[in-house]
Amino acid sequence: MSDTQGESKYSCWDFLITCVGLPLFLTDIGLDIWAAVIFYQEKAYACLGVLLLLLVGSTLLAQAYSWLWYSYDNFEMKTKVEGLPTQRELTVLHVCQLGVYVRHAGVLEMAVRSMYNRLPDPEKGASTPEEQKPKTEDITVSLTHDLSMLRIIETFSESAPQLTLMLTIILQTGHLDPVTVLKAIGSASAIAFSVTAYHRSLRSFLPDKEKQQITSSVIYFIWNLVLISSRLTALALFASVLPCFIFTHFICSWLVLFFFAWRSKTDFMESPCGEWLYRATVGLIWYFNWFSVAGGKTRYRTALYHGYILTDICILCAFTSSV
Repeated sequence: MSDTQGESKYSCWDFLITCVGLPLFLTDIGLDIWAAVIFYQEKAYACLGVLLLLLVGSTLLAQAYSWLWYSYDNFEMKTKVEGLPTQRELTVLHVCQLGVYVRHAGVLEMAVRSMYNRLPDPEKGASTPEEQKPKTEDITVSLTHDLSMLRIIETFSESAPQLTLMLTIILQTGHLDPVTVLKAIGSASAIAFSVTAYHRSLRSFLPDKEKQQITSSVIYFIWNLVLISSRLTALALFASVLPCFIFTHFICSWLVLFFFAWRSKTDFMESPCGEWLYRATVGLIWYFNWFSVAGGKTRYRTALYHGYILTDICILCAFTSSV
């Protein structure tokens, strides 16, 4: 039994990350509403408009991906929770921007079942039959990966731009207090946490990487926290001095990154339209942080990307200091 658990694809740490993910997701929604109320009370209508645009665009994008993935599987559900609504009801839930919550519930159900299957039977003194474990764990890993991907999309289409907006306001107003600092650190940590969770779920599909140490995830989290913080700080500095040009910078950068995403010949989605949507989304994610989209060795692609981002950060800082 101990050997089986040691080789399990879905570990206790993965279960903990899954359980923590849903409260963080709900907390993020509450903080978004709170930020919108504050902007409205302070009559910062421009910031409120940008925030609402990010919120609406992010949820539409995530719901579109969720519905497309269900349609690719012909709406064949792997969990009891997901099987409760009919196909039409599930479509209505996605239109009402509630479909992702069904996925959250389904992943939580399978995560609990995976942990339950590893417990010994009090009557027989043995765990669940070995043939049932791989099937349950494979489904859990697959659903967790889908949910992690949706969180990545939501993170870099909403959370990262929102944190950049918040840092820009702080730099423009010069108002800095411990609460604001903690909010900024917490937001950056949440972004790095989403990237780390996706990284763990992605490596679960690799035969030689199934057993993942928590220390490697901690190091990966700190690494991404440093990279993301430096990138968002540079963007915020530029936006605080030249707010109108940040949109031009984003569009030009996104076009370049979208071109490289297209040249990477991705095959993530099962329809041509879905694949173009994915490549556009990859360009958006690359604007803030590295995201692997092709198989094989990525050392040179990663080095090229970080070189490009480093050059871009230097240019942004140079423009900021010259104004």
